[in-house]
Amino acid sequence: MSEDNYDVVAVGAHPDDLEIACGATLAKLASQGYRVGIIDLTDGEPTPRCDDPAIRRAEAQAAADVLGVSRKILDLPNRRLFDCFESRVALAIEFRRMRPRLVIGFGQKTPMASPDHYQAMLITDAAVFYSRLTKWDDKFESLPPHVISAQIYFHLGHQSVPQAEFGTNVTVDVSSFMQKKIESILCYKTQFPPEKRGIIQRVEGQATAAGAAAGFAAGEIFSTTRSLGCQDLLKTVLPENLSAN
Repeated sequence: MSEDNYDVVAVGAHPDDLEIACGATLAKLASQGYRVGIIDLTDGEPTPRCDDPAIRRAEAQAAADVLGVSRKILDLPNRRLFDCFESRVALAIEFRRMRPRLVIGFGQKTPMASPDHYQAMLITDAAVFYSRLTKWDDKFESLPPHVISAQIYFHLGHQSVPQAEFGTNVTVDVSSFMQKKIESILCYKTQFPPEKRGIIQRVEGQATAAGAAAGFAAGEIFSTTRSLGCQDLLKTVLPENLSAN
């Protein structure tokens, strides 16, 4: 990743989290001309079917290429990811380098799945704050502070989506980008061999249900950290404007 201003940076715990949760939205943003980056806090390894972390990293880069986004994998430990000062600083350093306007991160616990997901949410929340702190340059490789304008939460595509805790839910129309999403997920051959392809049906079903509630063929849902406002109520809520965005 070059050290330029990014429009959007999405943060996951492992390679494949973001593809499953919001890959179609990231692909759509990239197609709209926005500069989009992915940060994985760990390389996701070890896993049962992958013999070398380099394989998982190659799969992750192939998935990023499909989506049309940049990607960086940090060296934090899979299965032992914890919200601590060092993890917060490691991510905040990347935010200061990349200088995103919007950060997208985990927005809920995932019971019966990896506890790394919830830790990633805590780390991301803290790093958004750490990114803007002044008079602490020695902690962040002397990179200048950066104020992130907005933060929203994604939800894993095969999990139920709760009501937003602080703000509201927003559904992105991803009807034309589901194929890219599925293609990016299938880049992870070590994680989704033929006997585990049922996840694709769950992801597609979630997108269909989310989209139908908003009048789209397929959608991805995000939760905001605060209530959304508008200047023109009609332009915001009329169906023809929703369909065009």
